Amino acid sequence: MAGRILLTGGAGFIGSAILDALVLAGHRVLVVDDFNDYYDPRTKRENVEAAVASGLAEIRHVDVRDPDLWAELDADAGWSGVIHMAARAGVRPSLRDPTLYVSTNVEGTARVLDWACSGREPIPFLLASSSSVYGDDYPVPFAESAAPLAPISPYGASKQAAEALAQTWQRIHDLPVAALRFFTVYGPRQRPDLAIHKFARKIAAGEPIPVYGDGSSARDYTHVADIVAGVLAALDRLRAGQLQHFAYNLGSDRGIRLDAMIGAIEEAVGKSALIDRQPDQPGDVKRTWADVSRAASELGYAPSVTFEDGIRDFVGWLRR
Repeated sequence: MAGRILLTGGAGFIGSAILDALVLAGHRVLVVDDFNDYYDPRTKRENVEAAVASGLAEIRHVDVRDPDLWAELDADAGWSGVIHMAARAGVRPSLRDPTLYVSTNVEGTARVLDWACSGREPIPFLLASSSSVYGDDYPVPFAESAAPLAPISPYGASKQAAEALAQTWQRIHDLPVAALRFFTVYGPRQRPDLAIHKFARKIAAGEPIPVYGDGSSARDYTHVADIVAGVLAALDRLRAGQLQHFAYNLGSDRGIRLDAMIGAIEEAVGKSALIDRQPDQPGDVKRTWADVSRAASELGYAPSVTFEDGIRDFVGWLRR
C-alpha cells in the first residue's frame, strides 16, 4: 500500500535507487540530503531528476543534523515510514576523519530517530547499516546472531552505534524499527571511489589499478537491484508489524575474491588490467559473506543478480 515516506540520503547511489522504486510503487517521498562534496554533487542531482519529474518526490537540501529541519517537519503529517540512508560512507576516509563520521552517522541518526518518535505515534523506521559492523572476528558467512560485534574502522563503529541508538529508541518509545546490514553494494550509479567503479573506469582507459594485498581478500558483492528489493520488502513487513528481529543481512550469499572481481571486470570491459600492487590497508576486513537465511525467511529476500551479470550491467551503464 502506497504511503508517504521520508527518505534521508535519497540522492546518493543506493538512496536514489530506492527513491526510484518507491516512486514507481506510487509512494510520495520527501528526500532529505545535504548534497555534500564527498563526490560531485551534480551527480546526485542527476540521480533524483526522474523522481522529481514524476511529481511524487520532493527534495530538501539540508543536513540531517540540522535541528531546524526537524523542528519544522510535522511528524503527524501522515508519514507511513522512514528509510534512513543518510551517512558518511567509506572505511578508509573514516580513518582520516573519524569525528565527521561519528557526527553524521551517530548524531544524525539520533536526530532522525527523535523526530520519528515525536508525534502521536512512532513512525516505522528502517536504518541502513553495514556489514562493517561485524569486523574480522567471525567465520563466514556472517550471521546476525554474531556477538559481540567488533568493527575495525570508525565507519563500522559509527554504524554499530547507530544500531544501538535505534534499539534504544525501540525500547523507550516502542518504535517499529529494523536495521538492514548491506554487504558491498554495486551497480548503476555506484560511487566513483568504490573499487568496481574505479577499476572498470581505469581498465577501460588502460590505466593501472591499485590492488591492496595479494588478491585473496573477498567481498559479498551485492547488486543494487537486490538491495532495493530487500529494502522495500522490509518496509512493507515493518509497517505490517510482521518482523521478528532487529537486524537483517542483505547480501548475495556469496564471497568473491578480489582477483576474481578484477577478472570479471576485465572480461566485461574487454581489456586486461594493469596491476599496481599495494600493501594491505588498515580498516579493511579480510572477507565478507552474508548469511541471508533470516532475510529469506522473514522478508522473502532472494538475491537474483549473479555477479557476472551484475558486472556486465554496471559496465554497460558506465559506457552509456
